Amino acid sequence: MKASILDLRRRMSDILRALDNNEAVTLTYRGKEKATIVPCGLAEMSGLQDHPAFGLWADRQDMADVAGTVRNLRRGRTNAI
Repeated sequence: MKASILDLRRRMSDILRALDNNEAVTLTYRGKEKATIVPCGLAEMSGLQDHPAFGLWADRQDMADVAGTVRNLRRGRTNAI
């Protein structure tokens, strides 16, 4: 199904019905495709795990401590010394 941004606002029930029928909805803005809304069941079956970027940092040892990595990222420039 194709829907414009205006359709998204005014005909949300039709869009949700299409998603309930496992149909992907392509959003358009001024005639150009902007996004695709995929039902949850189709997103899992779409083969995202086969994409080359999936698991790109899975073997990075420096990010084993997630809390420490986030703390370092949020630390700021003044605390870097």
